[in-house]
Amino acid sequence: MNILLIGGGGREHALAWKLAQSRLITQGGKLFAAPGNPGIGQHATLTDIDTSDHGAVTAFCSDNAIGLVVIGPEAPLVGGLANSLRAAAIAVFGPGRAAAQLEGSKGFTKDLCARAGIPTADYERADNRETAMAALPRFSLPVVIKADGLAAGKGVIIAQTRKEAEAAIEDIFAGRFGSAGASVVIEEFLHGEEASFFAITDGSIIIPFGSAQDHKRVGEGDIGPNTGGMGAYSPAPILTPMLEGEVLERIIAPTVRAMAANGTPYRGVLYAGLILTDSGPKLIEYNCRFGDPECEVLMMRLEDDLGELLLAAAEYRLGNIMPPRFSAQTALTVVLAAPNYPDTPVTGDAIGGIARAEDSGAKVFQAGTAVDADGTLRSAGGRVLAVTATGATVTQAQANAYAAVDIVDFPAGFCRRDIGWREVRRERNA
Repeated sequence: MNILLIGGGGREHALAWKLAQSRLITQGGKLFAAPGNPGIGQHATLTDIDTSDHGAVTAFCSDNAIGLVVIGPEAPLVGGLANSLRAAAIAVFGPGRAAAQLEGSKGFTKDLCARAGIPTADYERADNRETAMAALPRFSLPVVIKADGLAAGKGVIIAQTRKEAEAAIEDIFAGRFGSAGASVVIEEFLHGEEASFFAITDGSIIIPFGSAQDHKRVGEGDIGPNTGGMGAYSPAPILTPMLEGEVLERIIAPTVRAMAANGTPYRGVLYAGLILTDSGPKLIEYNCRFGDPECEVLMMRLEDDLGELLLAAAEYRLGNIMPPRFSAQTALTVVLAAPNYPDTPVTGDAIGGIARAEDSGAKVFQAGTAVDADGTLRSAGGRVLAVTATGATVTQAQANAYAAVDIVDFPAGFCRRDIGWREVRRERNA
């Protein structure tokens, strides 16, 4: 079977690497990617079709006998690409436009949680500055201010003072996050440790797909501004089997039922960002795609055929397959970022040493990279590489990942040196 993968980041490199191992590809199929990146090009044939042009994507699928489209990033999902493909009778892994509002609008998700009794933080929605400012006094500090729409993981501000909260509201409505800031969600700040839980669903059947813990802040010790993610590890031991069961029962399943009842069934991966409070897990937010860099660690641990799983979800027959198996080992990834990320990253710096790093047993997923005319690999985005390794424990996986990081030749880049620090500390104190 021929497969088209949409996207060009580290998440898509991890998906391409795993899809290339699928029976669907190895037994006569071909993997395409649009637009891809140099790393993805090691596993797929790259095509430059405009993925925002749904007609062009549909025509490409027809011309190349594409049997499955896997949509990696959130923007095409929120833009309704899955709808257009399904209308053309093309199997697609990913939710339609209406279902993708679970990520595309934080206010939509909060309202759904309120209706379905899903545990989450108290909140207020506001579509103008004045309403938002008037809502602030009912929240204690710190308070969370969120741009409602897609902001590449950067539209969340944890304000420690009233002045910071007011400034965040001013910035959002002044256009700091573009159209994502047309409205805001003001949330109660919840205390607890964060973790992520993943599930695959065809709109009815739900299959657990592992856990992870990521590191959003740019600085070590979880300080500084939020980013798209500076590293992650999987599984997250703090999310015990008992807690995973509670998440499925109280958060994931009610969401899938509510979406189906609304006539907008959710089909794809549902990524729940959670906070583990004293009163149990609560939902922080949903993503409608595999996370990045969470996808990298999940793919490193997945032992079954990714293509078969995604095709079953796309064809509404998840009930006919066995749940996926994951390695008992921990996978940990460290993001190498460009200077000045997450603000305006400095790009164009040369990168080397990837093959030597992978010889050590790690896998280097490329995110923001490009190849220049003389064949030199260079940085081309904020998050550039995701250096990923495994180990029997988080401590061992961390050591293996940083050993590979130190082999990569990207002197202009930077990374956090404490990915996995909470679990490493727990392992040390056990």
